[in-house]
Amino acid sequence: MNDQAKSLRQLVDNMKKVDNTQVVSVISGKGGVGKSNFSLNFAIGLAQLGKKVVLFDLDIGMANIDILMGLTPSYHIVDMIERELSIWDIIEKGPENISYIAGGSGFSTIFSMSEQKQTRFMTQLEALNQAFDYIIFDMGAGVSEDSLQFILASNEAILVTTPEPTSITDAYAMIKYIHMRNQELTCSLLVNRSESDKEGKATADNLRRVARQFLQKDLHTVGVIPNDKAVLKAVKSQTPFLLQDPGSKPSRAIKEITKAYIGQVTDEKKLPFSSFVTKFRRYFTER
Repeated sequence: MNDQAKSLRQLVDNMKKVDNTQVVSVISGKGGVGKSNFSLNFAIGLAQLGKKVVLFDLDIGMANIDILMGLTPSYHIVDMIERELSIWDIIEKGPENISYIAGGSGFSTIFSMSEQKQTRFMTQLEALNQAFDYIIFDMGAGVSEDSLQFILASNEAILVTTPEPTSITDAYAMIKYIHMRNQELTCSLLVNRSESDKEGKATADNLRRVARQFLQKDLHTVGVIPNDKAVLKAVKSQTPFLLQDPGSKPSRAIKEITKAYIGQVTDEKKLPFSSFVTKFRRYFTER
């Protein structure tokens, strides 16, 4: 075991357990909307507010969280299964003390694993309970039957869209598809790359209105992130924009979003981590 993994396990053994680990899936109807960038900076924003966060890169085949941070992970999530490592062995440390698990390109093999390996995978996931305030799944664009199970088992899904018509159309299709499978799942909207706050709010309001009218689904707006060159500069330098340019408009937006998010997730709205485990285990047994 490498020194980093050993220190991580010691940290988890010594740190105060959190009351209720929440599982959040960050999703999008199409690619290129800035979903992974939001996931990363959202995780960092939560960490800056004192929350313990682990970010899973589950963008199968297109995993890039490590690239956005300019880091080279020692392990990927598949290593935990194929090499029989513990989940603490594969957790890496990112900026602002966030933890992350790199996705790699072979994660889809989990759904064709033997029953023994599936059990091992779920046991390792359960080990994260009470070690983190938030487990954030950065899902791939769109949805597959397998990746859908992570979303449906989560406490909440945050759907990232932009004001572009094609993005809005795909976002609604995503909401509709998820709603057909789980009407109880809490879904929230994040409008990215908006030219103005007014445009972003109008985009979210329109999606909320249509979802309410045709699906009887209430959506919450997480926030709006403006279109700004600071984001592109940060991507090129492989540094999260919240850290490279804390005073930029996108960074200020992330700070507002994370503060509001923590305030909105009250104890009454929280679901126990066991609910995620139960729903996810059910998928494996029903296959």
